[in-house]
Amino acid sequence: MRKTLGRLLPLTVLIGTFGSAGLTAQAATAAEPAAAAPTTAGQGATADIKDRILAIPGMSLIEEKPYPGYRFFVLNYEQPIDHRQPSKGTFKQRITLLHKDESRPTVFYTSGYNVNTNPRRAEPTTIVDGNQVSMEYRFFNPSRPDPADWSKLDIWQAASDQHRIFTALKKIYTKNWLATGASKGGMTATYFERFYPRDMDGVVAYVAPNDVVNKEDSAYDRFFTKVGTKECRDKLAAVQREALIRREPLEAKYKEAAAANGWTFNTVGSLDKSFEAVVLDYTWAFWQYSLLSDCGTIPDAKTATDQQIWDSVDTISGFSAYADQGLETFTPYYYQAGTQLGSPDIKQPWLKDLSRYGYQPPRSFVPRDIPMAFQPGAMADVDNWVRNNAHQMLFVYGQNDPWGAEPFHIGYGATDSYVMIAPGANHGANVSKLQDGEKALATARIQQWAGVAPAASASDAAKAAPQPAPLAAPDPELDRTDLRHDSLRP
Repeated sequence: MRKTLGRLLPLTVLIGTFGSAGLTAQAATAAEPAAAAPTTAGQGATADIKDRILAIPGMSLIEEKPYPGYRFFVLNYEQPIDHRQPSKGTFKQRITLLHKDESRPTVFYTSGYNVNTNPRRAEPTTIVDGNQVSMEYRFFNPSRPDPADWSKLDIWQAASDQHRIFTALKKIYTKNWLATGASKGGMTATYFERFYPRDMDGVVAYVAPNDVVNKEDSAYDRFFTKVGTKECRDKLAAVQREALIRREPLEAKYKEAAAANGWTFNTVGSLDKSFEAVVLDYTWAFWQYSLLSDCGTIPDAKTATDQQIWDSVDTISGFSAYADQGLETFTPYYYQAGTQLGSPDIKQPWLKDLSRYGYQPPRSFVPRDIPMAFQPGAMADVDNWVRNNAHQMLFVYGQNDPWGAEPFHIGYGATDSYVMIAPGANHGANVSKLQDGEKALATARIQQWAGVAPAASASDAAKAAPQPAPLAAPDPELDRTDLRHDSLRP
């Protein structure tokens, strides 16, 4: 299931916080970190950056990893389990810090999932040549309270995590800050801005789904009737049909693979349900991770052997996705998809006569001992806020990415904000893949928001000379991205 097909959810209810923005702000204020103890004369800005970071109350070092031109720290930061009641206990949340220089702007990145504990740069960090703080999303292990009260996993609590981290580090990194992330990370950056609009100087949200009304998913169905070419769409549909027609021999292979890898299927309910969920993900997964030029790799369903069908589905969808072992890492995502974010429920009419279960909902992928109740209105609240209040926000989508079928939109109340689409791009769309004019404009605006570009360049990127470009030199290791995941989560 979109292996996590990102069942995104609403947030209006937001556990009773949506009475007013003031309520959420007041609750967060009570949980904000105390100021770091004053340094003695002669220290302050001249002290080693590690010492200054570790002087922040609640901050502890896991490890420092060397990297040329930077200092890179893996840290734990003590957070309230409940920002509304900070006295009710804490947990340790992993963050990383790629330190370049306190005189540079800082980019606050989150994937919305686990944090990468190796040095990496998000695209805006390269564009502004800045520092980067990366946050592990709450409830993704090991950043999970013990015992885990899953009712404390919501988008406001996560935004409040970011707010506390920002508040603590802003005392050291005093220049401009940008929030960014891709997919669920782009959603996270957007929610952070909605609840704490005074924290960041700009937001760059990549391929961020916006499932405003969870039960209305016709936009996704329309997407799959138009994306790419008819020839490619037909080839993908034919493989899906053939996989379900050959369910018996392919499930025999699945049983062998499960035995060899120790996979079990208690959460989803059966190997058969898992098998169908993987097959139903196939078309979505192809467009999420592949390009139109990759259609030649899809086998001819009429002449393909069982092994060729298996290999294609496994490569594109991944048969481990809905095993208990594949689901466990992403339980927090599926929980959020089934409680606030919402999730696509695509029809795929070409499979109607062969499907036993249809597109399964997030509840199917979360252990039954974790209670879930959907909060209609959560995403509608965010969507309405973005349309009417977005300020210095950039949304970038890929033309052929299914997750872009329901994007964020900028309304008349928004200022200095943009939605841009990268032609032919998939879920890895970014500024570098935009058309030249939009690429120049986006780069100029990001640099302006970060406070590192001349105002003239930012105000009229089309006439700027030279055209704005990333300020940091390319680094294949730091700038490496891993688009492919083990599941179709956003």
